[in-house]
Amino acid sequence: MRWRPGGRSADLEDRRGEDDGGGGGPRFPGGIRIGLGGIVVLLVLSVITGQNFLSILDPGMTGGGGYDDAQQQAPRPSSPEDEEQVQFVSFVLDDAQSTWNRVLPAAGRPYRNAKLVLFTNGVRSGCGFGETAMGPFYCPVDEKVYIDLAFYQELKRRFGAPGDFAQAYVIAHELGHHVQKVLGISDRVRQFQESNPSQANAISVRMELQADCLAGVWGHSTNERNILEQGDAEEALNAASAIGDDRIQKSATGTVNPETWTHGSSAQRVAWFKRGLSSGRIDDCDTFSDRLPSER
Repeated sequence: MRWRPGGRSADLEDRRGEDDGGGGGPRFPGGIRIGLGGIVVLLVLSVITGQNFLSILDPGMTGGGGYDDAQQQAPRPSSPEDEEQVQFVSFVLDDAQSTWNRVLPAAGRPYRNAKLVLFTNGVRSGCGFGETAMGPFYCPVDEKVYIDLAFYQELKRRFGAPGDFAQAYVIAHELGHHVQKVLGISDRVRQFQESNPSQANAISVRMELQADCLAGVWGHSTNERNILEQGDAEEALNAASAIGDDRIQKSATGTVNPETWTHGSSAQRVAWFKRGLSSGRIDDCDTFSDRLPSER
């Protein structure tokens, strides 16, 4: 990507090195603590079975916005390499949100900026306690994207998806979820899942694929503004393919079970990102058709 370091975004919160306030991590009901290994086990079980095993953790102990400033420590100083990474994240964040501040009002809906939180190992969010092993995530409760920069090394080493535009795609995907929140789509999805629990996974896949398409809409904008360099689009497509449910399941268990997917297959993720990248139109990112109730 063609970008220039320009300092830190006003929408970026750097919580790296801070105490997450978790008192040793989240707990099971009754106060029994669970560490990183336990979280990983629950995540693997969730992927394999399609059930959200993290939901058994005590919500009073795992988040809900109870971030205590008194427990924070001073953020660790950044190395020059870390600071360059932070400034890259800031550039992508500001550029993507600038794009949505143009696109959504043109479609009749004002956009409001999300925040992006950098953390190390674990973090409290409005949606509960998050850990690096969970990967980047968006919390619709506090309208913030959370990411541990160590994930980018994981993306490169474990998933074989290097490159700066691969990293940008990850941020753009999570901001796609924020666009869904602004448009009221995420609320309608949640209502649908509550009314149709047997289809909760299937509708989750559609929501993730739409976020991929919305990331592509931003990618289209960067191409129009000559920000993309040769090979950038391929980096993002490679990243989308690398984190498909089928590839992750195959790697973890040796088998693939589409009924337990939550994000979509590699082919689906690539196809929807390419659609947004090619057209640059929100209207081409309808992954739901008639599955959701009309917006009131």
